[in-house]
Amino acid sequence: MATKCTGKYLGKLKMISTHEESQYEIKTDAPKDIGGEASSISPTDLVGTALATCIITTMGLVAERDGKSLEGATYSVIKEMSTDTPRRIAKLSLDIILPGHLDNDTRVKLEKAGGRCPVKQSLHPEVELIINYIYN
Repeated sequence: MATKCTGKYLGKLKMISTHEESQYEIKTDAPKDIGGEASSISPTDLVGTALATCIITTMGLVAERDGKSLEGATYSVIKEMSTDTPRRIAKLSLDIILPGHLDNDTRVKLEKAGGRCPVKQSLHPEVELIINYIYN
């Protein structure tokens, strides 16, 4: 399955990208440390966000198939850039916060599923990943 997105450079390190199927738009801006205004999410911030949402979505697929609910699950992600060249994402630290009512067998199954999310599988192995699953 192929998905098409298009984008336009707006100047001053800003972009607008459109998901063709839904027509949903995302604006990005470069971070301040490289000359942007940080007026919206940066492209590399989107990578961390993509990873977290992909993990929860993948877990949700398994949970819903098993008649369980992950409604209310949240995440927090911290992205750290490399200090050397080439400039790249060096580390992503995630807290995946899930409902506390899930039994241990379900937790193990969901965490295994989350580890197989397509975004995680697509990241370069040099990107350090710290993923904490927290059950409230």
